[in-house]
Amino acid sequence: MKANIIILAIALICGSSCVKQQMELTYAKQEDKIDSYVKSRMASSPDATLTRNKGTNRITLVQGEGEALTESGIVAITYSGYSFSGSISQSNLFATNDSQVAESASWQEPENGFEPLMLDMKNDQMLEGLRNGLLGVKAGEECEILFSGKYAFGKKPFGIIPANSALAFKIKIEGLSNN
Repeated sequence: MKANIIILAIALICGSSCVKQQMELTYAKQEDKIDSYVKSRMASSPDATLTRNKGTNRITLVQGEGEALTESGIVAITYSGYSFSGSISQSNLFATNDSQVAESASWQEPENGFEPLMLDMKNDQMLEGLRNGLLGVKAGEECEILFSGKYAFGKKPFGIIPANSALAFKIKIEGLSNN
């Protein structure tokens, strides 16, 4: 009996370790795809700049002006969110408050309309990858923020977003204020 318990305990430890290794491999593959996309995007957009912050990549396509968003700021954004598997396309769009994107995807107007989304950087419910990507943006900036599932919803699915999904956001900074 004691031997069976020991064998079961060893099997559980090994199984847990294998699952963790599989997750790390999944995230590493996602980060490779993100790196490939970033390199391609930077090559095709000579004026773009790249900012990397704690596992998040921000490709700034249109530079903003004024003060940079801090960890205690509030930002108003127009955005489109995508599950990322190597590219950003309408087929992996999961949310938007951009009327042009919604129209081209044949989406209905969202419940809150097409008003900018206000995000408080101090909100602990914000996705880690999105917070890291927004840090330092300026008003008027247009950017793409990409990060692996490690910095998104992790092993839990969220709405139509599968578990462990890498995410990409196309964002326009409508305004911000730092407290």
